[in-house]
Amino acid sequence: MDFSTVVASQLNAGTIVPEVIVTITLVIILVGDLIAGRSASRWLPYAAIAGLLASVVSLYFCWDSPNPISFLGAFNGDNLSVVFRGIIALSTTVTILMSVRYVEQSGTSLAEFIAIMLTATLGGMFLSGANELVMIFVSLEMLSISSYLMTGYMKRDPRSNEAALKYLLIGASSSAIFLYGVSLLYGLSGGETTLNGIASQITDISTGESLGLAISLVFVIAGIAFKISAVPFHQWTPDVYEGSPTPVVAFLSVGSKAAGFALAIRLLVTAFALETKEWQFIFTALAILSMVLGNVVALAQTSMKRMLAYSSIGQAGFVMIGLIAGTDAGYSSMIFYLLIYLFMNLGAFICVILFALRTGTDQIGEYAGLYQKDPFLTLCLSICLLSLGGIPPLAGFFGKIYIFWAGWQAGLYWLVLIGLITSVISIYYYIRVVKMMVVKEPQEMSESIKNYPKINWTLSGMRPIQVGLVITLVATSLAGILSNPLFTLATDSVTSTPMLQSAAVATRLSQK
Repeated sequence: MDFSTVVASQLNAGTIVPEVIVTITLVIILVGDLIAGRSASRWLPYAAIAGLLASVVSLYFCWDSPNPISFLGAFNGDNLSVVFRGIIALSTTVTILMSVRYVEQSGTSLAEFIAIMLTATLGGMFLSGANELVMIFVSLEMLSISSYLMTGYMKRDPRSNEAALKYLLIGASSSAIFLYGVSLLYGLSGGETTLNGIASQITDISTGESLGLAISLVFVIAGIAFKISAVPFHQWTPDVYEGSPTPVVAFLSVGSKAAGFALAIRLLVTAFALETKEWQFIFTALAILSMVLGNVVALAQTSMKRMLAYSSIGQAGFVMIGLIAGTDAGYSSMIFYLLIYLFMNLGAFICVILFALRTGTDQIGEYAGLYQKDPFLTLCLSICLLSLGGIPPLAGFFGKIYIFWAGWQAGLYWLVLIGLITSVISIYYYIRVVKMMVVKEPQEMSESIKNYPKINWTLSGMRPIQVGLVITLVATSLAGILSNPLFTLATDSVTSTPMLQSAAVATRLSQK
């Protein structure tokens, strides 16, 4: 066996074909914009969408890979990573559909926006399978820095600049905290960087090392909690959501959050296996705080984007129940919930974008009487909001049922009860918007609705929004009733991942 064969077998580069496709798409976007200039905006979004869909198709062929470990153990292309990479790629696809008209109307470059978003997507996809400390940090920063750039993309809007500055300052602090945590992990393991190597080295620790591991755990969880916007690391979320371009908010609420949960599962289950009870306790506190504060504070919001910001904090609390359960059902319910959250949350943001394009506002009070002028938009937004609230038979109801049932089976009774109570609270502020759109009498219409422009889907960039809206509406409506294929996918991704199987066995033994 010659040297090149050994190198090829060690690198096993076939596992990152989906990321290679996204990288090639990114290069095409940059070169196309450089050569064709502004005229390229007619075809560049569709080239980006085609590349992302090709990446999702290639992920299908990565399923059940016989040798998922690549790049000398730095990347793990197991089925768990395949599902999370698919969620991130799909969220970017829908986000680009809703971005075309929005970015063009703002007068900024669409090609640059798509290029930055594809870079963030690459960071999120690599983070989902990262199995080594250096790769985890580089992927995390690739996602984070791209997110900062997108947040401040509307340079002429002072709110966008303010949001970017807040996000950058708090994000840089959280990255430093996270880096300190993983550097402690590196030292305690005797210089290991792969997660499996760290787990094998930290098997029998003394009192001093135990304290070091506990400090490392706290710092790492702080970094992860910032990424998934869990209370009390959520301070950036409302201001960034309100000031950022709406498509960016949509991506942060789904793609970035999914990458954060993928990192949490892989890092905590592998490197912190000895501290399982400790991190489950910490996440229990984070989940309770996120569910209570997110859903209660959302009641008082007057801006649609701020309401959805606090809603996403509450939703992160629900997803954490599956992580805390630590069972096959818990991890499966997490993945299933993120799959359907992708469609119902992005669908809600598409509706917010459409309303803002036509009225120039996102204030909840301005939605009064929308049904009189735009029944289709009212229907779409109502279905997405009711699904987020967990109203049957929509997708969100089944997602919450699976999450709560997994938590109940794992003995997390109080956590599930708090989740149920806060879920009922959330229904109030979602239905309040629906009631405002539907029930208001013609004389009670808001000024924005009285001056509502005539709907014209033939304008540049409106067709992609229409396609995105129909896709998310159909998926939100049918994913609940036809949830079995999605739940089977989530379950298979967990039961075929050795890392999660060993963690689930350890959880069962500890409970006995």
